[in-house]
Amino acid sequence: MPRNKHHRKATFTDYLLKFVFITVGAILMGVALEVFLVPNEIIDGGITGISIVLSKVTPIPLGAFIFVINLPFLLIGYKQIGKTFAISTLYGVAVMSVTTAMLHHVEPFTNEKILAVLYGGLLLGIGVGLVIRFGGALDGSEIVAILLSKKMRLPVGQIIMFFNIFIFVIAGFVFGADSAMYSIFAFYIAAKVMDIVVEGLDESKSITIISGDFEEISEAIMARLGRNTTLLYAKGGYTKEDTQMIYCVVTRLEVAKLKAIVHEIDPRAFISIQNVADVLGGNIEKRSIH
Repeated sequence: MPRNKHHRKATFTDYLLKFVFITVGAILMGVALEVFLVPNEIIDGGITGISIVLSKVTPIPLGAFIFVINLPFLLIGYKQIGKTFAISTLYGVAVMSVTTAMLHHVEPFTNEKILAVLYGGLLLGIGVGLVIRFGGALDGSEIVAILLSKKMRLPVGQIIMFFNIFIFVIAGFVFGADSAMYSIFAFYIAAKVMDIVVEGLDESKSITIISGDFEEISEAIMARLGRNTTLLYAKGGYTKEDTQMIYCVVTRLEVAKLKAIVHEIDPRAFISIQNVADVLGGNIEKRSIH
């Protein structure tokens, strides 16, 4: 008789954490923009970058542009991704817009562009990363990129990159070439910090090993590295021989030791290593090897 499966409903604590971290993330982005980046004529990418340029050439405040321009993309997100995402994003954008309005007349923390790039990019990356990690977004350009990638069959990252190059070129005409170049570095720092916040510092790697000594290698990995392995049935494309592949997930710090273990047993073993964005479920905890 099949077992009844029930989806786990979000608890009050889940919603509270989402609310707190999206609020903190949105405030951090607002601080990064109004206290570090915008006063030093450094812009972000995406809708925020367009909003900064428009607020420069018009008397309308930055927060108003960010909120209004993002609204149509939120509607698209509601239809394509879901209600919870759209509500979380709307709340995050609203908090960020209010924060920028409140800080608009605050003196910048620094007038040194390099410091503004470093600290502004850091705060921007932490803020955006927190919002994404807890189920929202702070920029509608990512939603557009996802939809365009389906029609144009281009990676989302490439579409965002082309979009931002266009924005930074415009920024070069409005703010000057130096500001555009500073903006590119600030965007790069923010993107890297965002990845760390979303994916975590303890980056994982998935390992696939093909070797005739699969049993011995599998046992050695479990005994000497403390990681569980999975054996997958496979068939050689050239030899047509049945074999088994070893699959396991380790941290990036364990990759060198794993390769050493495998090569001790079979120097000719094939090893494929790939980045893993996140690891959930299953028995993935490291066992004691002592």
